Amino acid sequence: MIKAVIFDLDNTLLDFMSMKSRAIKSGIKAMVESGLNVDKEYAYKKIISIYDDKGYEYQNVFDDFIESELKKKNFKILASSISAYRKAREASLTLYPNVNATLIKLIKMGLLLGVVSDAPSREAWMRICQLNLHHIFDSVVTFDDTGYHKPSSKPFKKVCKNLKIRPQEAIMIGDWPDRDVVGAKKVGMVTAFAKYGDTFNTKKSDADYDLNDISELVEIVKKENSN
Repeated sequence: MIKAVIFDLDNTLLDFMSMKSRAIKSGIKAMVESGLNVDKEYAYKKIISIYDDKGYEYQNVFDDFIESELKKKNFKILASSISAYRKAREASLTLYPNVNATLIKLIKMGLLLGVVSDAPSREAWMRICQLNLHHIFDSVVTFDDTGYHKPSSKPFKKVCKNLKIRPQEAIMIGDWPDRDVVGAKKVGMVTAFAKYGDTFNTKKSDADYDLNDISELVEIVKKENSN
């Protein structure tokens, strides 16, 4: 019996990579307008490589890039890039189609809703609040709550404990099979792969269900609870 639906956050509920890309490009444009002589395409690739190396929540990416190019700090260029990045990030942060409607339907079905995210608490809650979802979830578990990233079983166990359910009574939805699916299966959750948010060109998710649209969750839960 499914009693709770647990979501990954980025690329599952919200289009994180599109938002990130637009924000980075806006920051680069501001750097160039502030006097940094750099090719925009080169800058984008270099900044992405910094994120790939240090994680997509790394907060000093523009500092590192500017210092690597100029061999010194330049606070005018840095401030303009950060300001432009933040404005674009907030303007570009959007939910995937049908997210709000699906969440409301699941609540009306009497289901608990949770989030398990690898993001730091502040960043996760900022995105949740900006999207006006802060009253929706019964439990939000971030990296800071356990000190472990998925696929460790600890975040999954933590959200179940918070919701006072057994893992077998939850379905986990995420876009990263190696973390979301593997970790959830470790504790016995039903799993669903957010194919619509896939950024890895995944061929085989090994999830119990593959979702082309988040709205498919409603019928999946009904099916699970009819068995």
